[in-house]
Amino acid sequence: MGKILYLHGFASSANSTKANLINTFIKKNTKATQILIPDLDNDIESAYHQIDLIIKKESPSSILGSSLGGFYATYFSDKYNLLCVNINPAVPPIDMSMYLGENQNFSTGEKFVVSKHHLDLLETMSQKIQSLNRTKNFLTLIQSGDEVLNYKNAIKYFAASRVEIKFGGNHSFVEFEKYFTKIKRFLNLR
Repeated sequence: MGKILYLHGFASSANSTKANLINTFIKKNTKATQILIPDLDNDIESAYHQIDLIIKKESPSSILGSSLGGFYATYFSDKYNLLCVNINPAVPPIDMSMYLGENQNFSTGEKFVVSKHHLDLLETMSQKIQSLNRTKNFLTLIQSGDEVLNYKNAIKYFAASRVEIKFGGNHSFVEFEKYFTKIKRFLNLR
């Protein structure tokens, strides 16, 4: 059975709308694919180690990531040579300095702190994926109406890979489910 790993965005959870939609699609439309949707730790360093451990333990063949989850997905896909689908991803150089200090998870209400140490870790990760080693491993879905991230940065970063742009939309990626067949085909899900 094949496995895919879904990584939610910053201050979100495994119970996000996109996670629930893709989970339902995989369960209804594949027979030999398992989807892993962990609740990523709010602490960036802990989330890094959590993702690395999941990949080593579960051996997924692909990763899907949204926003900061897309940044993580890009990093780990490049590190482990995995197929990757990103949805409005954060791309290097990542700047999360506006989140320094206390934050609150949108889904769980849990409070957590982003420190300079966390920003340094993201910078180190950014340096390692300044340019992608395996551009054919990536499908990136972007909406130009993203109010959180500048969509042009993602277009530029993923230019050598497959990029699909929808003009309009938002950071949540409206009508995500319309892309499921493309995702299934790209990841060769069964």
